[in-house]
Amino acid sequence: MSEGAVESRTLSAIDVMRVMEMIPHRYPFLLIDKAVDLISDVSAVGIKNVSINEAFFQGHFQRQPVMPGVLIIEAMAQTAAVLVAFTLGKEAEGKLVYFMSVDGARFRRPVVPGDQMRVHVSKDRKRGNVWKFVGEAKVDGNVVAEATITAMIRDD
Repeated sequence: MSEGAVESRTLSAIDVMRVMEMIPHRYPFLLIDKAVDLISDVSAVGIKNVSINEAFFQGHFQRQPVMPGVLIIEAMAQTAAVLVAFTLGKEAEGKLVYFMSVDGARFRRPVVPGDQMRVHVSKDRKRGNVWKFVGEAKVDGNVVAEATITAMIRDD
């Protein structure tokens, strides 16, 4: 292995209880139910089972409930934070990962109650404590949203 290379580890699934150990988000703002297909320093997939019981559906929109696009982007960020914690190990768990930028956000179709959203994130690059990810949310294999996000992990 070359100098500076990271040994890749894989994990097939992390349940919601483990996700909550890895990132500080809690209901109603925890937006992934589990993570699957984790490859350290490479990629992960967050799973969100979208239910009519979500708090945001009370006002967005009552007669035609649609998951807000900003929350889809937040689900990407939370999936990326799980990937960061998985990559860095126990010492990174529970640390805050702050958004720095969102670029190229596109929303292709609404996410509605009953959908299972699969949030794919891939590391684009890392410099110091700044990470950049490419994210794509899918429902039934169809892309519903995409964005490039940059975040910083902090020792608060």
